[in-house]
Amino acid sequence: MALVKYGGGITQMSGSIAGNTFARNRSGNYVRARTKPVNPNSTAQITCRSGIAQIVAYWNDTVSPDERIAWSTYANAVAMKNKLGETTYLSGFNHFVRYNAIYLRQAGLIEASGPSVLALPAQDSTVSVVAKVTGNNLEITYDAGAEWKSIPGSQMIIWCGQPQLATRNFFAGPWKLAGGIAIGQANPKVISAPYTLILGQKIWIYARILIAPTDPRLSNPTVKSTVVVA
Repeated sequence: MALVKYGGGITQMSGSIAGNTFARNRSGNYVRARTKPVNPNSTAQITCRSGIAQIVAYWNDTVSPDERIAWSTYANAVAMKNKLGETTYLSGFNHFVRYNAIYLRQAGLIEASGPSVLALPAQDSTVSVVAKVTGNNLEITYDAGAEWKSIPGSQMIIWCGQPQLATRNFFAGPWKLAGGIAIGQANPKVISAPYTLILGQKIWIYARILIAPTDPRLSNPTVKSTVVVA
């Protein structure tokens, strides 16, 4: 599905229609032929799809009317950005899936109760990464005084992108889950990279704050990059 913004004609479009994909980079808007991605049905993909199906079934069969209202109240209060950079609002169901898709993978549980704080968790703009060939590790440094560190059960979740040439300045995927940083763990935190790190290549990570299930909220991502060192 494409998002289209009309003005004196069409002023912005993002997504796919029929055989065309519309997008934008730093040089402006562009259109290209749509390609069908390869579906390798990897173990990670199967796990994610199974998890989403489980979460949807839980919403339909288990979540109470009061809990659905709590998620809807949160959704109506929290502004998000779409692919055109415009303000939009998700549904309560969208936020329920958005949170639990990660919480289920990290904790093996689904949280039904809606958030009590009507705002996204603050992102950690200080997060940084050192990627090392030795040990194939990511060394993550973060704000030890951040708000999430005082909420029991909260975590910072880290994803890692596939290594690229050092000359590349933009990356949009694929990503793999690398691990989580819990309260009380080391800073910097060493996490095994989900890809093989090659000296001199560039990698990207992104971090999200997962607030404890007593107030189930998930931040927007903070993206950082680094060149792999020995």
